Amino acid sequence: MEGQFSNFIDEVFIQGKMENVFSYTCGSWQNCNQNTIQSFLSQCMEYNLDPQYCMSWVEQHKDEIPNWSAVSETSLGWVNEHTSSGSPISITEQELS
Repeated sequence: MEGQFSNFIDEVFIQGKMENVFSYTCGSWQNCNQNTIQSFLSQCMEYNLDPQYCMSWVEQHKDEIPNWSAVSETSLGWVNEHTSSGSPISITEQELS
């Protein structure tokens, strides 16, 4: 039971941190645009928050974000450029031995 509570506290802490970063970089859903979303993702990374996790949170509010398709495309490009999971990693059998 104690471990579950600890995980809950961690999630609340991460959520609060992410919301603070969003508030600082974008201000509101209506102000979220191609420039501010890149700033948001950069700040998330600086604060050791997974940018993909942060972006999935933002996506939950896509109906409130003007020009969502452009914001989404920009964020996807940013994630692909700045995270290891955004680009394919190939490992040959030779590298594994």
